[in-house]
Amino acid sequence: MPASLSSTRAALVSAAAGLALVGVAIAVPAWTGEDVRVHWPPLHADWDPRFGLLTLPAIAIGLILWTALPRIAERATWRVLLVTAFAGTWIWTMALAMTEGSDGLARVFERPGEYVYDAQRVDSIATMLQTFVDHIPMDSPDNWHTHVAGHPPGALLFFVLLDRLGITDPFWIGVAVVTIGSTAAVAVLVTLKTLGSANLARRAMPWIVLAPTAVWMGVDGDALFTAVAAWGIALLAIAAVSRRALPAIAAGLLLGLCVYLSYGLVLLGILAVAVLIIARTWKPLPWALGGSAVVAAIFTAVGFAWWEAYPVLRERYYDGIASERAYSYWVWADFAAWTFTVGLVVWAAFPRAARAFREGDVLARLAGAALLTVLVASLSGMSKAEVERIWLPFTIWIVALPTLLPARWHRPALLSQVVLALCVQQLLLTRW
Repeated sequence: MPASLSSTRAALVSAAAGLALVGVAIAVPAWTGEDVRVHWPPLHADWDPRFGLLTLPAIAIGLILWTALPRIAERATWRVLLVTAFAGTWIWTMALAMTEGSDGLARVFERPGEYVYDAQRVDSIATMLQTFVDHIPMDSPDNWHTHVAGHPPGALLFFVLLDRLGITDPFWIGVAVVTIGSTAAVAVLVTLKTLGSANLARRAMPWIVLAPTAVWMGVDGDALFTAVAAWGIALLAIAAVSRRALPAIAAGLLLGLCVYLSYGLVLLGILAVAVLIIARTWKPLPWALGGSAVVAAIFTAVGFAWWEAYPVLRERYYDGIASERAYSYWVWADFAAWTFTVGLVVWAAFPRAARAFREGDVLARLAGAALLTVLVASLSGMSKAEVERIWLPFTIWIVALPTLLPARWHRPALLSQVVLALCVQQLLLTRW
């Protein structure tokens, strides 16, 4: 069998496996009658088809970006490429969200279970940090609501800061989240250039911008986490290649902060190690660990001990909805939900990515580390559903894998990402 035919067959089989996984994840709850505690398994969403006038600009913007981004990636200067990556991500994310008008951004941040509600109740930051753990248990007086209780106080601090700056309208809070989250694309490109080449970053740019992750990047705090994590990894890559201490310390500060934004981001250690292995150096490690230690020391000094909070959160998690979400379903259905954020074209790229990984390809190795991270997250039992948002900081390192597919596939495959994002946005009312 010719190599090209074998490669094509492997890609189609892999994509079919991804589609089958999604189909089974949708069908199993209906077959068994089991309530897996989301409204439209495997996504935390409701089936709500709708098409309005605001859908038309999103379609137009998606098609314009699909046409323009590959050309810009080939011809633009490096600075223009980075600006385009940020602007394209911002515009595409906003276009999708605004298919529902301003409510598309505001709705999530208006809920009592989100960060904003509790952030607007914080009178004293010092007192909040000192008593944070006391308010995690469900039966504690004046307990934190769902998302604040489920994360370290770094996430809450961000929304408190917005409140102190006078950004209190849910729509403008959403705009702030989109703006910060959109910088993650730039950080990934910087990393790919630093560890690989500018050509690699150029080829990856359209896939990162138009990834279906855009559906979720504007409507939850995980977009913020994604940006902070991506810049931490980018700075670590710069430190590894330049052998300079300052970017290593900065990387440690950001990656250390990530652990105080979300407990699950401790798994960024896998990506961090991958960066050092790719760069073939461990020299930045002591400096990065020192930067992380500074963050931990500050939070501990002001009254919040991460290691004391996590067991309390785990107890609340399993006393609540986690106890109603069967591990036997979600340990594999998580990947069906995740497929909506990466598309079947990423599944199609897996066989080539596996070969490229063995050959030392930078993109494949970073994506491999991210895939290992989400596998560990799912096996841990602390990611039961909602991974379409929870795994965003890891997923962003995987969505460019289709660049490894044959060049003749790129245009239709990239268009499929635009279509998937539009379909999810218009057919489903996501809970985020």
